[in-house]
Amino acid sequence: MGSSKRLAPLYDMYAAEKQVATAAKSGPLQSLSPAELQLNVQPVTIYPRPARVRAWVRFGPTPVRVDGRLVRSTADAAGIEFTAEGETYRCWVWGNAVNVENDA
Repeated sequence: MGSSKRLAPLYDMYAAEKQVATAAKSGPLQSLSPAELQLNVQPVTIYPRPARVRAWVRFGPTPVRVDGRLVRSTADAAGIEFTAEGETYRCWVWGNAVNVENDA
C-alpha cells in the first residue's frame, strides 16, 4: 500500500503541530528581552500583510522550527506568530533565525 501524495502536506502540518505541542511541554516560549530588543532606540516595522516564514523558536531548553508569520521587525530581530493545536504563540527572535518563504 502506498501513501496519499495528495494528503502529504496535511500530514506534514499535523506532524509539525505535534512537534510544537511536545516542545511546549518542556517550558515556556522564549522571547528576546527588552534589553536585547532595544525598542526605545530601534525603529519597529509592523507588516499589514505578514509574510510566511520558517523560524527557530525555543520552548524552555527545547529548540523547534515552526511555520509562522512575520508580523513586525527591527534591524536585528523579528516578531513572529505561529499556531499549533489551536493556540497562537507570539515571540521575538533574532532576525537570522527566520527564513522568509517565497510564495511561488
